[in-house]
Amino acid sequence: MPGVEHFLLGEAQALQADLVRVRRELHRVPELGLDLPETRRVVLRELAALGLPTVCSEKTSGVLAVLRGESPTVNPAARKRILLRADMDALPILEAVPSEFASGHRGKMHACGHDAHMTMLLGAARLLSAQRVKLAGDVLFLFQPGEEGCGGAKVLLEEGLIEREGPVAAAFALHVEPSARAGCIASRADALMAAADSFAITVKGKGGHGSQPHLAVDPIPVACEIVLALQAMLTRRLDATDSSVLTVTQIHAGTTTNVIPAEVQLQGTLRTLSAESRARLFEGVKRVVHGVANAHAAHAELDLQPGYPVTRNDPAFTQFAFAVSRELFGAAFISELPAPKLYAEDFSYILEKIPGAMFFLGASPADGESHPVHSDKMRLDETVLCRGAALHAALALRFLAEVR
Repeated sequence: MPGVEHFLLGEAQALQADLVRVRRELHRVPELGLDLPETRRVVLRELAALGLPTVCSEKTSGVLAVLRGESPTVNPAARKRILLRADMDALPILEAVPSEFASGHRGKMHACGHDAHMTMLLGAARLLSAQRVKLAGDVLFLFQPGEEGCGGAKVLLEEGLIEREGPVAAAFALHVEPSARAGCIASRADALMAAADSFAITVKGKGGHGSQPHLAVDPIPVACEIVLALQAMLTRRLDATDSSVLTVTQIHAGTTTNVIPAEVQLQGTLRTLSAESRARLFEGVKRVVHGVANAHAAHAELDLQPGYPVTRNDPAFTQFAFAVSRELFGAAFISELPAPKLYAEDFSYILEKIPGAMFFLGASPADGESHPVHSDKMRLDETVLCRGAALHAALALRFLAEVR
């Protein structure tokens, strides 16, 4: 299919003004979790303009749109489907950068770029709708809520929404990276992002007067020792070549200056890149928490909550996507990551079921300092919206055309 991808890039650039309009509209109405009524209304309106059939999730605000290819080369008995996914939800962050399209929902912000992800996927739907006679199969456009901790992808899989049209041959997603040069494409085969788990620890002692610690069981030094012991355990009991992270992010205790509290609460996150290190880290946390507490005549309660699994790219599809990206943008804009990132993603649930990949799209703004995702100052270079739309479309068109 020579030239198709470059044709799509030109078509996407012609949509740039519309893409900016949609992205800014979505940016104004950030919503959290699985229930995103305003966001879904915008998505459904844009899809309705294309005449695409849609199915709405009954448990969430998720939407699946289906584009049926009309190429005469399609073999009905071997019809393929590719899934393109965008996440929809925002974060509980107060936006710090004023703009004409700043969040209209105080304390909520699209600080992870999901407004851009939806916009690029809507752009791809427009591009591919115009190419349906060349599509040798079906394209599924999935708009998925609840990525920021609610596991929306898992909910939609369990609901049956993702494969309601039949088995899906491949899945692809893009994630903007505002700390990387605008327009650059990056990813890697196999582990791309980490498993993310959380923990909560309650250290229970015996309260008392601040002047008489010998009559109390002070949980504060016990909690402090647990934090330090967890860090030592991580560096001494886990293989340094199998990256793992343990971070205590919250400590809560006490009410005033002269009272020893009865308990301390700690919370944090665990990040691992393999099932083996995940299991070892869980076991080590249990041993350290209870061992340190017992050594000081205190009692500890531990709640370990498994979260998203490792985001693991299919090697063959990753190389396929790299090849299409090079043809579309040129080799100077493509890079293979040397190591995984310790972010986490619920697209991992989809990649456990369907071979595919997630790629990063650089979006550092040209005018001013860049800020990472989840920052209250995060901004994007909107010129990358057309590039993301074109890449989605090119991958679908090429994948469905190739005999596999």
